[in-house]
Amino acid sequence: MNKKNSYRVKAKQKIVASFLLMFVVIFLSGCGCKPAAQQRYTVELEVWGLFDDSDVYSDIFSVYTTYVNNNVSRINYRKFTPDTYKKELLDALATGQGPDIFLIHNTWLPIFGDKVVPAPTQILDEKRFRENFVDVAVDDFLYQGQPYAAPLSINTLALFYNSDLLNEAGIVSPPTTWEEFVSDSKKMTRVSAGNKVTRSGAVMGTAYNINRSVDIVSALMLQGGTQMADLPRGIALFDNVVRSGEKDVSAGENALDFYTQFANNSSSMYSWNMDSHYSLDAFSEGWAAMMLSYSWNIATIQSKSPNLNFSIAPLPQLEGNQTINYANYWAFAVSKNKTADVNYLKTKNLAAVSNEIRTAEAWKLISFLTTKNIGTSLDVAKQKGAIPMDYDPTVEYLKKTYNPAARRDLIERQKNDPIMGTFAVQNLTARSWYQADPEAIEAIFLNMIDEVNKGKSTVREAIKSAGIRVTQLMQK
Repeated sequence: MNKKNSYRVKAKQKIVASFLLMFVVIFLSGCGCKPAAQQRYTVELEVWGLFDDSDVYSDIFSVYTTYVNNNVSRINYRKFTPDTYKKELLDALATGQGPDIFLIHNTWLPIFGDKVVPAPTQILDEKRFRENFVDVAVDDFLYQGQPYAAPLSINTLALFYNSDLLNEAGIVSPPTTWEEFVSDSKKMTRVSAGNKVTRSGAVMGTAYNINRSVDIVSALMLQGGTQMADLPRGIALFDNVVRSGEKDVSAGENALDFYTQFANNSSSMYSWNMDSHYSLDAFSEGWAAMMLSYSWNIATIQSKSPNLNFSIAPLPQLEGNQTINYANYWAFAVSKNKTADVNYLKTKNLAAVSNEIRTAEAWKLISFLTTKNIGTSLDVAKQKGAIPMDYDPTVEYLKKTYNPAARRDLIERQKNDPIMGTFAVQNLTARSWYQADPEAIEAIFLNMIDEVNKGKSTVREAIKSAGIRVTQLMQK
């Protein structure tokens, strides 16, 4: 065979091979032999939450299943009460019949870390998480570069004050520093014979009759520069004493001492005691002039006393120190494992999907719900006129609940709101701290405050005892 004919034979062979390859590709693509990741499937997702009724999410979930992700046929939402939620959740997860998505408190990750799965990188990576959320959410839920939960809202302690009582005392504006707070409290506090507080200038100082007293003490410690714990060594540090010049100094001790002085009847700061009415009731009744609380208590106060003239201002700060606020909030996480209910799937004519697909679909929903959506099928639906061009699921949620935003870009939209603006802006400087067992630590802190109130321990003795007990929890 000459060289010319040899080239022709090789050319024909290449053409035949190309046709064969095209036939195989076409045949495989039409016979249902696609890779598993490309197969069509349908899943239902179950979401467990607190505080919010189902109507808060119903329209958002409808938009998601109709226009954004038709792999999710239905989203079931269940609302629980705070008193039983944690136990019911842990019991359900232990049996493999828990929800796909559920709320965890910002201090719960140490407890739930082995029960949740982080977001797949292609759905929500570290960069996007940091860009979307304020720093406290990054500190609480970003671990080894992976997001473990994502919040819709974040709440911080703020100053609630009775405008009429401040006006009566000639106080033009609410205090911005703790020095001003003490001064204003003195002007408004009334104490009768026998050290009976007849009007409180400030709800501060005790453990059990002040709503979230442990949070207030934690905020004071963080503002004073207290390092709360050393995670690598597994020890508490809030009780640490350091030598400065010729004296011992403890930022944590100073914070506890400052707080408890308000309940010390021999102190010039005295404004509250263990016999005082519960803080929310005392403020609602106009008996207390100032208290520290969260935005969720606004509705509580208004329902108790619709005509009370009160306002909200930022949490007072230590003059000259970095601005630090204290966060208390919830975020959505995805359960690591869930056993498929075969009988239920049969009744719905649904096929079981892998756990990997289930968790990925759950995280897609969380990402849609909590982050800024860019370049998704949501945009396609907007362009078709199916939903408004300015539709944002997070914004829809915040409108219905009137909560402060966790997303950075939405804080800009909320900051001028006469009430919610204070809480939203404070989210930018909010902090929290690692708690190995939040409920046990809360009990330890309450006891620490109470021991000082009752004179059973000095401030130093009480905080040292608390530090030892928290270290023991961290080393279990």
